[in-house]
Amino acid sequence: MAVRGGECRGLQDQERLSNCSSGDPDVSNRRCGDGAPWCARADEMFNAPGLHVIDVHHDAGGQLVVTVETDEVVTGCRACGVVATGHGRRVHRAHDAPTFGTSVVIRWRKRVWRCLDPGCPVTTFSESHDLIGPRAKLTTRAIAWATDALAHDDTTVAALARHLGVDWHTCWDAIEVEAERRMADPGRLTGVVTLGVDEHIWKPSHHGGDRAVTSMVDLTRDQHGRVRARLLDVVPGRSGTAYSRWLAAQPAGFTAGVEHAALDPFRGYANAIRDELPDAVAVLDAFHIVKLGTQVLDEVRRRVQQDTLGHRGHKDDPLYKIRGLLRHGIEHLSERQVVRLETALDVGDPDWEVTIAWGCYQRLRSIYHQRTAAAGKKIAADLIATPTPARSPRLLASDGPCGPGGHRSWPTSTPTE
Repeated sequence: MAVRGGECRGLQDQERLSNCSSGDPDVSNRRCGDGAPWCARADEMFNAPGLHVIDVHHDAGGQLVVTVETDEVVTGCRACGVVATGHGRRVHRAHDAPTFGTSVVIRWRKRVWRCLDPGCPVTTFSESHDLIGPRAKLTTRAIAWATDALAHDDTTVAALARHLGVDWHTCWDAIEVEAERRMADPGRLTGVVTLGVDEHIWKPSHHGGDRAVTSMVDLTRDQHGRVRARLLDVVPGRSGTAYSRWLAAQPAGFTAGVEHAALDPFRGYANAIRDELPDAVAVLDAFHIVKLGTQVLDEVRRRVQQDTLGHRGHKDDPLYKIRGLLRHGIEHLSERQVVRLETALDVGDPDWEVTIAWGCYQRLRSIYHQRTAAAGKKIAADLIATPTPARSPRLLASDGPCGPGGHRSWPTSTPTE
C-alpha cells in the first residue's frame, strides 16, 4: 500500500476510501480516506509513535523508501521556552531495520523551528524523535536489530551492513556504541550460577602483540535444564591475572552467586578461581577432559608400537592404521569399522594395553552422553575406582573378561544407564 497526498492507495481503497475507517478495532484514531493527513494503518505497520507515514515507494535500487513526518504543530524554544514558529522542513535520511525482505530507508521531513525572542541565543533548531538521533545514519530500531543479531545469531557485521544497505563502518560504529551501553548494564550479569572461562586466538596473525584473549561465558542451565551459552566479556591476554582482574571488577554480589566455575587445564585460571571465587566448585570442562583422554590413548598406542615393532608407526602397521578410529566414539563407528578395529587390535596389541586404554577412553566419553547427571557421576566414580574393569559397557557386549584371552566385542548403541 502506498500513501500519497494524504489518500490511501491500496487496491480496494481506490474504489472505497471509506473502508480504511472500519474493520480492526485495535487500530485506534484511524484517519484514512479522502482528506485525511495520513494513513493510520500505515502508521500501525511503521510502529513509531509520533511519526506518521505520508509516502511509501521503492527507489531505483530496490530499497523501500518511507517518508514520515511528525504531527507537532506547537513547540517551545529549548533555550528560553518562548513559543517558536515554523521555519520550513529539511529531509533527514536514515536506514531502518529490513522489512518485507528488503532494505528500508526513512525520509524524515524534519521540521525546523525559529525562536521569536530576539534576545535568545538560539535562532533556529530542529525537532527530535527517539527513532532517529541527530545526524544519525541508522535508526535506533536498526541499531537494536543489528546488535541483537550479532549477539544471538551466527552472523557478521558485513552481512548485517549488507541487509541494512550501509557501509561496514557505518554499521559497526553504531553497533559498537550500543554494545558498550549494554555491557555497562549490571543487570546482564544477574543469575549467573555457572561461569566458564577459556582462551581464544583473536587475531589470525603470527605478528604483533598478544593474540590471545580470555573469554568469559555464562553456562547456567535454564528451567528446562538446557545450557544456553552466553558470552559475557572478552579481555586481552591469556593469564590468571587477566581473569582475576575481570572477576574483581564485577558488581558486588556477582562472585558470591557463582556456584560452579568451568575452566581448561591452565593453572593461571585455577589460581584466579581460588582467589576470587573461593566458594565456587572448579570444574574442568568436558572438551578438555575428553581431549586429555585422547592424548593418553595416543601415548599408549605409540608406546606399544615402539615396544612391539621397535619403530614409529608406518602406514601398514596395525595400530597406525587405526589411529583415527581409536579416537572416534563407538556410537559413530559402523559394523565394518568395528571389525577393522578389532582385527587390528588382535594383531598389534598382544598385551591388551591399547584395548584397555581405549575402553577407559570410551567410558570417559560416555559420562557426557548420559541423560542424567547421576548416571554420568556413577560412571565417573566407577572409572576412578576401577580403571581396568572386568566389564566395560563400551568394550564388551557380553560378561567376558577384559584381559588377555578374552573376546573383544563392542555394542553398536550407546547405553544410557
